[in-house]
Amino acid sequence: MDFNVKKLASDAGVFFTRAVQFTGEKFGQVEKTELDAHFENLLSRADSTKNWTEKIFRQTEVLLQPNPSARIEEFLYEKLDRTVPSRPNNGELLGHYMQDAAKDFGPGTPYGSTLIKVGDCERRLGGAQREFLQTSAISFLAPLRNFLEGDWRTISKERRLLENRRLDLDSSKARLKKAKLAESKAAAVPDFQETRPRNYVLSASASALWSEEVDKAAHELRVAQTEFDRQAEVTRLLLEGISSTHVNHLRCLHEFVEAQTAYYKQCYLHMQDLQKELGSVCCLSMTISTVISYALSSNGDVFPNAFAGNPGLSMASSGSSPQGNATLPQDAASAVETDTLKIEEVQAPATGTRKAKVLYDYDAADTSELSLLADELITVYTVPGMDSDWLVGERGNQKGRVPVTYLELLS
Repeated sequence: MDFNVKKLASDAGVFFTRAVQFTGEKFGQVEKTELDAHFENLLSRADSTKNWTEKIFRQTEVLLQPNPSARIEEFLYEKLDRTVPSRPNNGELLGHYMQDAAKDFGPGTPYGSTLIKVGDCERRLGGAQREFLQTSAISFLAPLRNFLEGDWRTISKERRLLENRRLDLDSSKARLKKAKLAESKAAAVPDFQETRPRNYVLSASASALWSEEVDKAAHELRVAQTEFDRQAEVTRLLLEGISSTHVNHLRCLHEFVEAQTAYYKQCYLHMQDLQKELGSVCCLSMTISTVISYALSSNGDVFPNAFAGNPGLSMASSGSSPQGNATLPQDAASAVETDTLKIEEVQAPATGTRKAKVLYDYDAADTSELSLLADELITVYTVPGMDSDWLVGERGNQKGRVPVTYLELLS
């Protein structure tokens, strides 16, 4: 490898000169060229933009991917320029586990069928999350990363170069000042006694040497000033571009908010559909339980005879006809309808009422039920003969049945 000794020596000399100038500035022994107020404001704004962009970028990464191991893995794949392997997220895994459990428990059972419905909803939620993460990574994270790894690196490089040019400029100023001081001193005070003619020659020679040194230092100062001004202009243009960076990041921020809005709206719709589907199943179960409870608690002889003795003899002794036997479900349905219509006539007991917090929104299926809003407080109590999955709820002058699964009973 060929080495240019002169260039190495020159670079070492420049480095040493800058180090001396920098040290002198820190100790306040030499003068320092100050930048104008506008330039200082641009520098401060750029530093603030970099710091906050970095914090927002890191925290957004944590928001989108809370698992630090997964983030490190994605970072390594990105640096190796390889595609990150696709894997199911937590919602999709939960949905798979629920549906597999339903197959084991039996899809025809109430628990199994519910697991299938909830599992399918969780898989859809996982898919919506995956789409949201991809959109956010492209529309929001990528522009922030490009600024930190691209534009900011360029700005930092030019700022370091500007600092070097400033040190060279201040060093040239100090050298010129020192040369002028030495020239004036050599011209005013000879080096030797004035009685000898030779001393005047030596004094004139020294003055000429310092005059030449002054001219050389002045030339170096002009060159350093030109390079400093040129570099300051380049750096200023880059710093003023921070405004356009803010505009770009503002647009990306709007896209990120829109992606979040679409994601949460999609999740809400999925959960609302699941809630309605499960609520309809609960209503059907409640109706069947109410019919059976009414039939078992009635004073008629049909069901007791049917369970106590020979069904054929019971039917004959009671003189029931097929038509009469068919009227029983109608009576039960009539009782349920009566109970539905007269729910507002149910009186709260003197004791046994409790406060309950509503966990989820609930839309009443009919006039006998009470619609609920999440996080509100209502008064609930039970009445004899009502299914254990339901309570009577009161909110002011409104009254109706409410499902227990939607409530958190407070002591």
